[in-house]
Amino acid sequence: MSKDSDRPAPEALLAEAAKEGRGRLKIFLGAAPGVGKTYAMLEESLRRRRESDVVVGVVETHGRSETEALLGDLEVVPRRPIHYRGRAIPEMDLDAILARRPGLVLVDELAHSNVPGSRHLKRWQDVQEILAAGIDVFTTLNIQHLESLNDVVARISGVRVRETLPDQVLERADEIELIDVPPDELLDRLRQGKVYVQEQIARAIQNFFSKGNLTALRELALR
Repeated sequence: MSKDSDRPAPEALLAEAAKEGRGRLKIFLGAAPGVGKTYAMLEESLRRRRESDVVVGVVETHGRSETEALLGDLEVVPRRPIHYRGRAIPEMDLDAILARRPGLVLVDELAHSNVPGSRHLKRWQDVQEILAAGIDVFTTLNIQHLESLNDVVARISGVRVRETLPDQVLERADEIELIDVPPDELLDRLRQGKVYVQEQIARAIQNFFSKGNLTALRELALR
């Protein structure tokens, strides 16, 4: 084999050069809400804290006590209120995170749409700016939020997901960890109130969280 064949392709070198100085992105990917993405992200961030400066940019606990317990040990950057239609809505404070310059920031729910008046329309765009500043990011994402799967998910579940992000955001991640829970176990978690509050449970099981839907979404995620 010639020495030339051992050399990286020019495209690969350019891709690596583009990453120079950028933070690393890890996505905790799941098939549906409630599989434990945020919990897994927090657990790993607590381990990472031994070697890096870790802060929380935004984490949604949805009232889950186990998740809230993990969050209590981490520094949280206060959210910034955005005034919209007579209300003050708290959003992740991008400027405060950039000024704080941690080694790693936790940013839950990557596909979230920001309140009008925010610097970026989407949270994944906030994350791109954080990465460009050389800060690592842990984030969470459900498979149904990928743009290319929007029509497929609508056919499977009968629900059109409104918050989506470009597939290339996932493709450019440095690491993806699949958080996988079998449908029966996820339905048990749902009935125990570990996913949604009590009044939302019956409606969720009848609609998005039917066993057939969860099985199909899990297969999409595993692919």
